[in-house]
Amino acid sequence: MTDGACDAEDSTQGMTRGLPNYGDSGFSLFLRKAFIKGAGYTDDALDRTVVGIVNTGSGFNPCHGNMPQLIDAVKRGVMLAGGLPVDFPTISLHESFSNPTSMYLRNLMSMDTEEMIKALPLDAVVLIGGCDKTVPAQLMGAASAEIPAIQLVTGSMLTGGHRGERVGACTDCRAFWGKYRGDEIDEQEISDVNSSLVGSVGTCSVMGTASTMAGIAEAMGIALPGSATPPAVTADRMRIAEKTGTRAVGIARERLTVDKILTESSFENALRVLLALGGSTNGLVHLAAVAGRLGFDLDLATFDQLSRETPVLVNLKPAGSHYMEDLHRAGGIPVLLDRLRDLVDLDALTITGRTLGEELADRDTSFTQDVVRPREDPIYPAGSIAVLRGNLAPGGAIVKQAAATPELLEHTGRAVVFENSADMAERIDDEDLDVHADDVLMLKNIGPLGAPGMPEAGYIPIPKKLARQGVKDMVRISDGRMSGTARGTIVLHVSPESAVGGPLAYVRDGDTVRLSVADRVLSLEVSDEELATRREQKPVTAQQPPARGYRRLFVDQVTQAEDGADFRFLQAESMRATVPRAR
Repeated sequence: MTDGACDAEDSTQGMTRGLPNYGDSGFSLFLRKAFIKGAGYTDDALDRTVVGIVNTGSGFNPCHGNMPQLIDAVKRGVMLAGGLPVDFPTISLHESFSNPTSMYLRNLMSMDTEEMIKALPLDAVVLIGGCDKTVPAQLMGAASAEIPAIQLVTGSMLTGGHRGERVGACTDCRAFWGKYRGDEIDEQEISDVNSSLVGSVGTCSVMGTASTMAGIAEAMGIALPGSATPPAVTADRMRIAEKTGTRAVGIARERLTVDKILTESSFENALRVLLALGGSTNGLVHLAAVAGRLGFDLDLATFDQLSRETPVLVNLKPAGSHYMEDLHRAGGIPVLLDRLRDLVDLDALTITGRTLGEELADRDTSFTQDVVRPREDPIYPAGSIAVLRGNLAPGGAIVKQAAATPELLEHTGRAVVFENSADMAERIDDEDLDVHADDVLMLKNIGPLGAPGMPEAGYIPIPKKLARQGVKDMVRISDGRMSGTARGTIVLHVSPESAVGGPLAYVRDGDTVRLSVADRVLSLEVSDEELATRREQKPVTAQQPPARGYRRLFVDQVTQAEDGADFRFLQAESMRATVPRAR
């Protein structure tokens, strides 16, 4: 009997799923089969479990440059399990090729993913993504589409070399560019290193957002164990792809839908791993968005409790010194989860159909390696991200404390204010700019609505005149985001954002700003009465909305950072719980 012979135990629907409505379902199926047979399929093939494969390959997306090989390997795995693999395209986003920012288009990609999954006759779907916003978009879309889904990441790039030094994107990109801005290296060297930073196709080789989301997907159980870390161009990556295809047929037969995997326990495990990885601050926004699709609110206060008790154990740039290929050789995410056994829920179900604890029991983590540290010898004693509140951020703000300058985590300084990105670009390198090393750089109007799209402009460059003096870091505050590959004492996601009248909108040059990570405080040392006066004198008025198109939809519907910067109408109809759960 073939896989699709429709015995009593087979709940898959294959080619009969989601037929177009012509008023005659028999004719609808007849037409569907007639057209697809034009591609050479037989009735035997069309009677099998159908596994869709999301193809996000693009000539403008080198992070997905191994897509053809991955699709071939997934198809092989599906067919080995007796299923029928069919790939189909969706939007592809690359951080460096998405104007104005890939975050602006993440929600559009999630809509594309959701609607294509719903439109096609799929029993399960393999989500292949890698670059920063693609994995979150796919998980958001699949969570809303409510069919069995499994994540496969494209894998990290290989490192390169420059004048005897091992380098990789994109922490080293920023470090070399900082040296160039500070006149430490010349035009020739910055040109030379530009050709060395990216050693192959694949995602950034450090613990940026792509690597963070890969680790999170595995920790949540929506990707196969051991799948987060194999580099893009390795045999290990292809074998994982084949296994992913095989397992996709299994989850179709078992009806193992996304909501059975992405539970309160899996989100809590993901948040623990985000902290222990030294992961990207963007991971928090993306997890909030995925959780919101399933009816969970992200509780920043409880997340901060997790941060206080979860040390950073992974020695990768920007918090450490290694690269993703080193983490893979060291055993990957399973080794990290083994170090966190008492802090994660081992009963959480994974995409294999087994619990996290059962999966870890089969892994040997006893060998010696120096990439994933033991708990008694962490890279950083607390979690990578701290949550701040105060009169400057009543809705919260975050700082990647593990990648900051320790001396600046307790700092009071004078505000140097930029009203928006254009203002910053015009004045940041002006020799007449009134700025000193102990000042606090403040950037407004780069939040979800203000930009719009919440760009990664929160990594405010050190003014050139200070860079030339050797200044490497300053406290920087904005309502935007920064790349997970970046280092620095940078406060992000200030909420409510300035574009909707948050307190950041009323900060002026010369105001005193206090940052205390120990006390979890971000405050403006200006009285409530003075702030009220400023609001009255110059109230924030809503921008004239765009007349049409996706931009109009975006500004009408986007939420604040703590809600994932998702669209309101895409979130679950009602919220049923918070994650992490109250402790």
